[in-house]
Amino acid sequence: MSANIKHININNINIPVIFEEQKSLPILNLQLIFKNSGYIKDKNSLGLASLSSRVLNEGTKELGSVKFSEILDNNAITIHSSIGFETLTIELSSLKEKSTLAISSLNQLLKSPNLSKDTLEKVKTLAIGNLKRKENDFDDVASKGLNTLLYSGTALANPSSGTIESIKKIELKNIDDFLKSSLVLNNLTIVAGGDISFNELENALKPILKELKNGVIEESKRIEFVSKKEEKELLKETEQAYIYFGSNFNVKIDDENNYKAKVASFILGGSGFGSRLMEEIRVKRGLAYSAYASIGINRLYSNFSGYLQTKNESASQAKELVSSIVEEFVKNGATQDELNAAKSFLVGSEPLRTETLAQRLNRAFMLYFKGLSQDFPQKELELIQSLSLEDLNNYIKTHTELNNLTFFIVRK
Repeated sequence: MSANIKHININNINIPVIFEEQKSLPILNLQLIFKNSGYIKDKNSLGLASLSSRVLNEGTKELGSVKFSEILDNNAITIHSSIGFETLTIELSSLKEKSTLAISSLNQLLKSPNLSKDTLEKVKTLAIGNLKRKENDFDDVASKGLNTLLYSGTALANPSSGTIESIKKIELKNIDDFLKSSLVLNNLTIVAGGDISFNELENALKPILKELKNGVIEESKRIEFVSKKEEKELLKETEQAYIYFGSNFNVKIDDENNYKAKVASFILGGSGFGSRLMEEIRVKRGLAYSAYASIGINRLYSNFSGYLQTKNESASQAKELVSSIVEEFVKNGATQDELNAAKSFLVGSEPLRTETLAQRLNRAFMLYFKGLSQDFPQKELELIQSLSLEDLNNYIKTHTELNNLTFFIVRK
């Protein structure tokens, strides 16, 4: 079983469809994923993408939120909208026998979302309430603080949910304009699977797709940033210190050596127990319950980031220890035992990453979205299996930018 890439042609636009037919369960899973429609698009209206997504979860203008939800609930149908950095996703799931009603409901939602003053005030109130609750979520505070510091001047510095002040300023017209410019064919990728043939899916979706505008083809530019050795503290009444850190990582999504970064990331901080950070910070010194860090290689940017929690009195020691562990790793690289353990886990756990339909569809979409071939994971594992310690450590030593760690710490 595996997902395939097909296309549906609407208005001379070939819309990519990540598709897998699976008859073992009588279900339909469908995602409409609109790129260039996440909070990267907020610009001066922070939280606009998030608020627009919330409006799509409030039913249609004709039925309203309650009646629309009742229809879905009574038929075991789920339709939910969410945003990421680059994307807005509308996800649908239903039993096969209810798929016609589910797709019809999705069509109604896209044609007539519940854009009204009452809806706007409701989602604003919910968004502001959520932001106020998170003021005492110090993991969230530290994470946002690091983003503001590390990615200063870029869209990555912006909070995905906006701020209380920015949410208050958003008007109904802003939401309407955002949805009209985002929910368009040129932004769309479809991800679908379940007990349905591709022809059935195509015939069911064409009435929806014909209602969407072509839209403008938007190409997002790569986000460049350079980290510095700097630190900022925020003092709060907290029982422990929250330490978040990160740096830039100088690679692009199509770099042929990215498999080495995956191994290095696993060894340094991504593997939980057994990782260099966990062993040095928790196991040997007992400074934290957990310590995690990873290298992220994305379509528009790459970074290294991590976090840990420790006692307030241990914050400075833990922060210095993170810096010294990373510096030592860049200077001397990994050990043969660490490389062997990484190979065993990454290769051995591969079947667990494609067990379910949702996992396979998500992987296929991410590969397509990043411009990678569908057989990339298999080729990557083959390269990892043959990776020598010398090649890995030579690669690690070239990435001295990891030493330029930016820290944001919330402590008492």
